[in-house]
Amino acid sequence: MISYTVDVQIADELTEEGIDRAFVERAALTTLTQQAYPHTVEVSVYVTTAEEVQQMNRDYRAKDAPTDVLSFADDGAESPFVLPPDMPRYLGDIAISWPHVVAQATEYGHSQARELGFLTVHGVLHLLGYDHERNPDDDRAMREVQDVIMALLELPRE
Repeated sequence: MISYTVDVQIADELTEEGIDRAFVERAALTTLTQQAYPHTVEVSVYVTTAEEVQQMNRDYRAKDAPTDVLSFADDGAESPFVLPPDMPRYLGDIAISWPHVVAQATEYGHSQARELGFLTVHGVLHLLGYDHERNPDDDRAMREVQDVIMALLELPRE
């Protein structure tokens, strides 16, 4: 039986922000379920500071710029081991900048929960291979899927 596990971590500096771990987990699980991902997988989501996300962007993507979400897919290429059929595969990591969640929610006129959900969905879709930067058709396809998943999360557009 296929199952999905989502590990949500919140940076120590943000513990007073009231970030809803269960909602982040639900957004990731809804994305994997909606996409009918055919394998048992684990995903990690880390909500942190803008500075830490920028440092990750610089260290791992050679882009010294702030960003709202980063996805690091684990392609499994480095592991010489074959996992047993019931063992989950590690799909990858997502890092979300909480200050970007707050600022973008204000900019777009919706709740922080909606923005956090959107960035979680966006990050998981990148782990699944979606890439809005390749061309306009890929961007359109990713946006359409995001809209479907956001509707499943039943968050008002506000």
